[in-house]
Amino acid sequence: MSDTDSGAAGQTVGRARRWREQTFRALRWPSYRRYWLSQTLSLVGSWMQVTAQSYLVLELTNNNSAALGWVTVAQFLPSLLLSLFAGAIIDRVPKRRVLLTAQVVLMLTALTLAVSTQLGVVSLELVLALAFVGGVANAFDMPARQTLVADFVPREDFSNAVALNSLSFNVSRTLGQAVFGLVAALGVSLLGGGNSDNVARLAFPFYLNVASFGVVIWVIARLPFPARERGGHGDVLADIREGLAYVRVTPGLRYTLALVGLMSLSIVNFNVIIPYFARAVYGLREGGFGALNASFGAGAMVGALWQASRPNPLKNLRRGAVLLLLSGLGLALAPGGVVAALVLACCGFSMLTFLISANSSVQLTVPDALRGRVMSVYSLVLVGSGPLGALISSTLIAKGGLLGPTWGLIALVALAAVSLGALWRFLPRELSRPAED
Repeated sequence: MSDTDSGAAGQTVGRARRWREQTFRALRWPSYRRYWLSQTLSLVGSWMQVTAQSYLVLELTNNNSAALGWVTVAQFLPSLLLSLFAGAIIDRVPKRRVLLTAQVVLMLTALTLAVSTQLGVVSLELVLALAFVGGVANAFDMPARQTLVADFVPREDFSNAVALNSLSFNVSRTLGQAVFGLVAALGVSLLGGGNSDNVARLAFPFYLNVASFGVVIWVIARLPFPARERGGHGDVLADIREGLAYVRVTPGLRYTLALVGLMSLSIVNFNVIIPYFARAVYGLREGGFGALNASFGAGAMVGALWQASRPNPLKNLRRGAVLLLLSGLGLALAPGGVVAALVLACCGFSMLTFLISANSSVQLTVPDALRGRVMSVYSLVLVGSGPLGALISSTLIAKGGLLGPTWGLIALVALAAVSLGALWRFLPRELSRPAED
């Protein structure tokens, strides 16, 4: 090898090392690293359950998109009702207690779904009830997990840790959804369930999710949560008003949250769009169903990695939103499952680029004493808008419904485009530091 070739190889290795150190720098903090690894494993099980549950609902209802929409309503309605209250609680009580309680409840709902599916007694009504109970737990769990970044990493690594959280979420999403078909098939031989029309074959993913919860519960119980200033010194309603007032008087925060909420009402409803297109539009079975979901997760994983290597979390807020609109339009026009898989990877990449930028800018703008309450507002606009967004999406895209799959999805893109256009000039271009700083 010549000196020139050797030098080029060394430069390539050096650039790769610098990229790795920049992209994964928040993992150098031991507590955050332990939590991140356990959460990644647990989320693989959770995403297998999400995929199996969507497939189960379509099996129980003969591919009814409205049923998927109502399950989403049941799952996310508690966030709409309880997020602000949950934020006040998170700022008052030990975070470990909130997280452990939520994880145990979620584990029990997964166990109930597993047993009822294996025994063949599962029904849409039971799935709706369990989705609601899990939604109550998630209304507390999601904002609590969002605030963990401030407990385990310093401010300069906030945006990187937020991106790595999303990376964990989407690595798990990709793995969980990609192996769903294999796991369901394995469940037939391990648990019985007979032919492919028997829903009992879908129980095994639910059992695996139950097992995965044990890991994250054990890690949370042993993590050294630091002592931090706690907010909330009046009654709960006064605490909620204080959090809302901070959002109201912080323009960059206010408009960012408004855009997240409006996008969630329109185009960010892939938990309804992807299963319906996969099963009802393209006619895919377990393997193709899981692969189509996994392609979205793979794109999201790349988006999270790319954002983790970026120093400025706000730079891609607008770019991610625009790309999300374009890729959503591409999905509406995709002629089949193969093209749709490629477009969905772009959808995942752009959605994560947008959401990580939004989440990072919110995290870096909030003082610690208000963090739980403000992040509960973020959860409210992102997840709490899910019920209405799911109903809008399922109504517009249903075959024989208001517009049908193609024009229904185009309408969702158009609604998102109007929202982005209305807020474009108000969105922040640089971070403002918390008042406490």
